[in-house]
Amino acid sequence: MSAKKILVVDDSLTSLLWQRMVLEQEDYHVITAKSGREGVESALAERPDLILMDVTMPEMDGVEACRAIRANLSTRHVPVIMVSTKSALRVLEDAGDFGYDAHILKPFERSGLLDQVRGVLGHAAVEIEEPVGAH
Repeated sequence: MSAKKILVVDDSLTSLLWQRMVLEQEDYHVITAKSGREGVESALAERPDLILMDVTMPEMDGVEACRAIRANLSTRHVPVIMVSTKSALRVLEDAGDFGYDAHILKPFERSGLLDQVRGVLGHAAVEIEEPVGAH
């Protein structure tokens, strides 16, 4: 079985590199993009198995990028996990139904990220409402 291909889209280099490291340690093939626009282009070119999309990015935010991915016949089936801070969660709520599969709140731990990725790739409906250890 070949490694699942995951596209990570985030304008924060620190977050991008951390997610890449965690996912590659689990033998996922990781592609990165530093903006929503670059994420849409990468999704069309690479046809990933999953996209981790940051919500808050300049130029084209994650909501716009997800809508563009859903509007294209070749990428509309690719699962998208929206990644946001608690303060950016309002953007997702205000955007209505635009076709993402799940979301995860920053900051998240390694296990939270991997549980979410495995859940969506396994077609399980998993949603993390608050960061691990937030109690």
